[in-house]
Amino acid sequence: METYSLALNTKRLYDSKSQVFSSNLLRDIFEINKESSFFSTINRLVKAGVLTKLEKNKYILSSSSISDFLIANFLYQPSYISVETALNFHGVLSQFPYEITSVTTKKTFKKNYERKRFSYLHIASKGLRGFPSDEYDLSTIDSGKLKEYAGHFPKTRQFLKLLKELKL
Repeated sequence: METYSLALNTKRLYDSKSQVFSSNLLRDIFEINKESSFFSTINRLVKAGVLTKLEKNKYILSSSSISDFLIANFLYQPSYISVETALNFHGVLSQFPYEITSVTTKKTFKKNYERKRFSYLHIASKGLRGFPSDEYDLSTIDSGKLKEYAGHFPKTRQFLKLLKELKL
């Protein structure tokens, strides 16, 4: 019967350079084929405080300071952080988000983890969603760079209207 060292498996986790782990990734890292030994190893790592269980088959490295954005993308895949959440994070939107919003091609879904709400909104195509331009705080944006970047986008009616509203 093989035994699996807690210290060795902890080292393997840190050597992997990952902060988030699915059960499949952990199985590859530990190279444990026997199901009962594999889950026993994971449970020992959770009890030792090396791993934290997010939900079934999803774990994070307990000692890492993992961003909420990484957790959001890991909890529900495929997904990516919404424009509104990114703009708010960078101080461009004036409204305060009560949740971290991501977009996905899968169904709309909400999850809670450590008193934080993660929302996943279904998008069928471009994911365009409007919000009033008076909610933008562009004081932290370099207007020269913004104009330069705007020059690289197609001049659609909707885009030109936005540029006019933003007085660019």
